[in-house]
Amino acid sequence: MPSLSTDFFDYALPEHLVAQTPAARRDASRLLVVDRAAHRLSHHTFADLPDFLRPGDTLIRNNAAVLPARLHAVRRTGGQVECLLLRPHDGESVWRCLLRPGKKLPPGTVFASPDAEFTGEVIEKSPDGSALVRFTTRTGEPLTTVARRLGDVPLPPYIHRAGTAAERADDLVRYQTVYADPARSVAAAAPTAGLHFTPELFARLAAAGVGTADVTLHVGLGTFKPITTPTVEAHEIHREIYELPAATQRILFGAHQEASAPGRRIAVGTTSVRTIEDFLATHDAALTTDFFGEASLFIYPPRPFRGVDALITNFHQPRSTLLCLVAAFLAPDSTDGIGWLREIYAEAIAREYRFFSYGDAMLIL
Repeated sequence: MPSLSTDFFDYALPEHLVAQTPAARRDASRLLVVDRAAHRLSHHTFADLPDFLRPGDTLIRNNAAVLPARLHAVRRTGGQVECLLLRPHDGESVWRCLLRPGKKLPPGTVFASPDAEFTGEVIEKSPDGSALVRFTTRTGEPLTTVARRLGDVPLPPYIHRAGTAAERADDLVRYQTVYADPARSVAAAAPTAGLHFTPELFARLAAAGVGTADVTLHVGLGTFKPITTPTVEAHEIHREIYELPAATQRILFGAHQEASAPGRRIAVGTTSVRTIEDFLATHDAALTTDFFGEASLFIYPPRPFRGVDALITNFHQPRSTLLCLVAAFLAPDSTDGIGWLREIYAEAIAREYRFFSYGDAMLIL
């Protein structure tokens, strides 16, 4: 088929629709429901979600927790340093990081937090702008423990903060799903479709016979990287580590093989979709053990979906890989979803839905 122009996934968004703060209550966000079979849209709030699910459905959600990974430090010369932890490179001592000001921090540079709770030494710079940094902590505790105490949430670049203590406290809670596993503090960005859920909403869903299953995908900053190539196919997709528990694998294959009215597999967010479809691209049956892999799958139209029957997702940035995934899901194995996606987003803009991480949601059935 002909190459897909990246321009197909571009749109103009009024700046005031970029959500800077979350809704007052998580499930008070708006919910745009897309009925693919009827080719129909309807408008609701997220608290209405149980009205669209049925007994036997399973919500498959990414339980990765966001680490407060933005650390502030000073060099021995007194210069300020901002260090964003990306992923551990060698246990807890060496991390892949983004540093500011990067050009002024060559290998050998040493910096420390103002109270010397941690010290970092730049040991290697990479062509992609990242750096390897060796850390020590004053008490010998893991760096992640220090980060939870001192670090700021690595909010997306389109969210602007004054940096007050109250904002930090609020973001530590709200830029995190209620089901995030603290033992899996592996995400550089929140799986934002899950931000709308509350414990009370999960209780209602459970009472209605809707189950949950977890995956863990290490959401990286590549999720914010726009497509800069003229065609979608030319874009180099980012890679992300994931874990798919054996219990979730059984649900995927059990629902797929059930003979009579199987429950739907409802992915909470594009990160869950990427995890599921990457695994199913190379596996035809559930394993007896948890699976650890690295997602390198780039989902764009036309593409079939093996393990996802419905999708909950936020509204995504122009020219993003996430828009490509949603367009593919709107019309599996076809390119028809591209035009429909543009219509849906135009409707959302006209009705002033709130966009991006702290914004509203969409349910595609």
